[in-house]
Amino acid sequence: MYKVLIVDDQIDIRRMMNIVLSDNYALLEAEDGMTALNLVRQHKPDVVLLDIMMPGELDGLQVLQAIRNDPEIKDTCVIMVSAKGQVTDAALGMQMGANAYFVKPFSPLQLLAAIKEQLAKLDSVS
Repeated sequence: MYKVLIVDDQIDIRRMMNIVLSDNYALLEAEDGMTALNLVRQHKPDVVLLDIMMPGELDGLQVLQAIRNDPEIKDTCVIMVSAKGQVTDAALGMQMGANAYFVKPFSPLQLLAAIKEQLAKLDSVS
């Protein structure tokens, strides 16, 4: 079963994603960037759903940068899910290496489709 890490400081968002994804994926959750990065390094999830604005030492973009700079986890699929909805925000996320970018509020079905699309790419590579 594929592992998905949900990273968001808002429990309601994590809960909603959990409901949408729990039937098909093994889920991990984090509410801040440092915890998320530690979980990625420890559990090596297939997909990380990553918020940008979070409390603590690392925001989502810093977590993304740390993932892309670490040879052990650099190929992890990262889908940004953020309230930062300007075109420049999405462009920056993609430029930094995000595999996809969703603006809150988002369609859970579109997010699920994006996860399936990214996992299909992983399957075709292996």
